[in-house]
Amino acid sequence: MSRAMQRVEAEMAVSVSDLKKNPTAIVDGARGSAVAILNHNRVMAYMVPAETYEAIIDALDDQALVEIAKTRAGEKGVPVRLEEL
Repeated sequence: MSRAMQRVEAEMAVSVSDLKKNPTAIVDGARGSAVAILNHNRVMAYMVPAETYEAIIDALDDQALVEIAKTRAGEKGVPVRLEEL
């Protein structure tokens, strides 16, 4: 049975066994980029620096807020007095 080629979305790829041997060297060698983690020559995970992961989460949150704003763009406002809040 043949498997389809799998895309690797990282410039650096390492095996699980290499990662276990020296994770610090892998992180240092990646220089802030993502690392594909391979198990039997198949990508099983990606490892990214904490700052990159946090930036991705922030971007996804921003995208979700943009979608909410778009859905509410046609809504009409309701006047409210400050004393009523």
